[in-house]
Amino acid sequence: MSGCSRLTFVRPDLSDGDYRQVAPDYEVAEYHGGRQSSRALILARQGQQALDAGDLQAASDAGRAALEIDPQSAPAHRLMAVVETRLGHPERVGEHLLAATESYPRGSSFNNYGSWMCQQPGRAAESLQWFDRALADPGYQTPAFAMANAGACADKAGDTARADLYLQAALQADPDNPVALGMMAERAYRAGDPFKARAFSQRRLAAAAADPHALMLASQIELALGDKAASDRYVQRLKTEFPAAADSGTGESGRP
Repeated sequence: MSGCSRLTFVRPDLSDGDYRQVAPDYEVAEYHGGRQSSRALILARQGQQALDAGDLQAASDAGRAALEIDPQSAPAHRLMAVVETRLGHPERVGEHLLAATESYPRGSSFNNYGSWMCQQPGRAAESLQWFDRALADPGYQTPAFAMANAGACADKAGDTARADLYLQAALQADPDNPVALGMMAERAYRAGDPFKARAFSQRRLAAAAADPHALMLASQIELALGDKAASDRYVQRLKTEFPAAADSGTGESGRP
């Protein structure tokens, strides 16, 4: 099993929202602050609608048109970050997210860019400064997102003490934060404490929709506790809910 939680770009709010491990509602809200063209915002919204309809090309066209009108449009840059993520162009994702931090220097923008950076090989430690910038924004409404992401990235970078501080702070701010709960479960499992890991794993699965990693970890925890029947139930859920992940080598035991 990997030593860090998955940080993925999934259905973010394009104008003032966070990339989270578990998807929030996908919508374009009004952009507050900075230079903003109403026409660019309309195009960004049209791009969102195209993404909702599964038309990636139309979404890309709308985002590019919005940036031609207003190169500093944060909603358009966030739209293009999602488009480039789906196209498999991580460097272009980073360029758009960095541009969003420059045109809209707020906590959510910093958190998003830090999350992207953490996914790049060898850049987990570097990403932590962006989460700290997010947390330094007094107007940031969802600091638990950045705290949890920072904890996962600090763990990935091997900074266990810093990971503990971030994750504990995230759970104090939001006891149901799925990223923090998942990381606590994983860290307890790696530390050889399956009972503690099970408690966090169960809280994680109750807090938000399951993902393949959460189910795989839950299966491994139950195996460590000697409950093969429970482990098999999680494996069956993995096969039923995420057949592509199950077919990628998970195996009967839930091991990758």
